[in-house]
Amino acid sequence: MRPAEHETTPLTDEEEQRVRAVLFSELGNKIADQGWARFPAYTPEDRRRLVAVAHRLTAHWGQQVFVEAEDLTRVRLCLAGQETSPESSTARP
Repeated sequence: MRPAEHETTPLTDEEEQRVRAVLFSELGNKIADQGWARFPAYTPEDRRRLVAVAHRLTAHWGQQVFVEAEDLTRVRLCLAGQETSPESSTARP
């Protein structure tokens, strides 16, 4: 029996650490380059993970990284002054 599409299998602690490390690096680089990044967040776990990454980036840079829900499936991480932009409602990743 296969799990329903909306269900997720919890990650092990090691897998969670690896995912967060990759997000920290990839999203951090994109935010450093353009001031913001958007990323899919389909589940509450995805959203919690991205909030945790934003907190870690804030601590690392000493500059606030904000998290905004763009819709039910995407969040936007951004630096102060980049909270809203014309691209946020029209551009896709």
